[in-house]
Amino acid sequence: MISTNNISLAYGKRVIFKDVNIKFVPGNCYGLIGANGAGKSTFLKILAGLSEPDSGTVSVGPRERIAFLKQDQFAFDDYTVFNTVIMGHPRLYEVMTAREAIYAKGEFTEEDGIRSAELEAEFAEMNGYEAESEAAVLLNGLGIPEELRHKQMKELEGGEKVRVLLAQALFGNPDVLLLDEPTNHLDLKTIAWLEDFLSRFNNTVIVVSHDRHFLNQVCTHVADIDFGRIQVYVGNYDFWYQASQLNLKQKQDENRKVADKAAELKEFIQRFSSNASKAKQATSRKKLLEKLTVEEMPVSSRKYPFVVFKPERPCGDVILEISNLSKEIDGVPVFKDLNLIVGKGDKIAFVGGNSLAKTTLFQILAGELEPDAGSFRWGVTITRAYFPKENAAYFDNDLNLIEWLGQYSPPTEGESFARGFLGRMLFSGDEATKKASVLSGGERVRCMLARMMLLNANALVLDEPTNHLDLESITALNNGLIAFSEVLLFSSHDHEFVNTLANRIVEFTPGGIIDRKMSFDDYLESAEVAAERDRLCQGHCDLSL
Repeated sequence: MISTNNISLAYGKRVIFKDVNIKFVPGNCYGLIGANGAGKSTFLKILAGLSEPDSGTVSVGPRERIAFLKQDQFAFDDYTVFNTVIMGHPRLYEVMTAREAIYAKGEFTEEDGIRSAELEAEFAEMNGYEAESEAAVLLNGLGIPEELRHKQMKELEGGEKVRVLLAQALFGNPDVLLLDEPTNHLDLKTIAWLEDFLSRFNNTVIVVSHDRHFLNQVCTHVADIDFGRIQVYVGNYDFWYQASQLNLKQKQDENRKVADKAAELKEFIQRFSSNASKAKQATSRKKLLEKLTVEEMPVSSRKYPFVVFKPERPCGDVILEISNLSKEIDGVPVFKDLNLIVGKGDKIAFVGGNSLAKTTLFQILAGELEPDAGSFRWGVTITRAYFPKENAAYFDNDLNLIEWLGQYSPPTEGESFARGFLGRMLFSGDEATKKASVLSGGERVRCMLARMMLLNANALVLDEPTNHLDLESITALNNGLIAFSEVLLFSSHDHEFVNTLANRIVEFTPGGIIDRKMSFDDYLESAEVAAERDRLCQGHCDLSL
């Protein structure tokens, strides 16, 4: 068990959280959520002993070990993959290296014999003899093949390093497991393996993630950082969202009733305070009015942008027809002889491990690339808006945000319109005069979404729109697209986003596409789809978003 006693943290005058007292109990998985900058990662580091709070203490049970998912991909470059995993249990790694050093000696003294016996006993107590097989199971589950396990970490790609560091955190059955964005760089198959691992993990887990599906699958509790405190809810992310929204609505309704009652009393007092026959009643109502208090609503750090797509006109019968489309990049085929007809009301998720194929197709449909062969045709009633995965070119200028958005605003609208629109996308006050060139990744995404909304298109093409967004912005975008009544073509690594939006799945495989009218979860569970994938992939590919 791990607990906090009056933990407080502030950056200058800005209070992050104050007097936090929480017990994190074994057998539970806590999803730590909050707006960007709310202090989620910092709180994890405080629990791990890597950062100091302004005040308060963290208590851990005697002899209990904390494992923390490290984000420094270069810290273990000079170690082998296997040793990097074992280093997740520092004392076991220390005993293992001391043991190996003794056995590597040319001459074995009596003192060495005594010391080796002590080390062997401690090694066995920590299940050291199972360490190699446990590390292999973790690495296999996380998609690190056997041929990489004795290579040095510096020989691995960035995504492979992240997986090894995750194996390091999971290794050795830690008493407290702290995970900061563990699903980054993981495909669907590996995320499912991690979900299963955590569901069987009997100790304490505290996890930060922007993946709502993952939080729903693994969390028994949600710890919400907001209003300068951390409040724990029983249940997964969806339960927290419903409970928090209900709680907010109840407080707003109570305040509204009190305000309405106060207005009614004031009106009576004003009308009859000078009327002798009503004076007593007016005095009575004054006393009632004095007792009424509207509860001050605390200001949340959580902000939801206003995302609404309003098509100027509905789509006609012909939406999009793709015929024998082919494209090579640097001499390598990306897709070949692609045929697809998009119909009314289609919300198509393009999935599969080949992200280049999805991006290339979207660029061709947006007119940014020319196909090598084949053709495509948008219907005459179609107006389209495109969200590219890479958006740096849109912000390579010296414009401030008001001027930047003005490029896409109606010519009859001026600065006040741009300011209002930017405010809905969380750029208020001085934020609206920031230079477009200095925006963060999440800010750029919100600007690109504002640009799309101003186009009033009836066909939206979005390539990984959830990248760089916090949970609040993802939720707002998700809800905005659910409400969108026309055609949607998109890709995303967010399982929940895909499953709640798509009514049709198109998967890119090495042998062609699979095209099915169904939800994403149904698609994943379909035996027919799995058989078709095996045939097209010849058993050598896995579905990932």
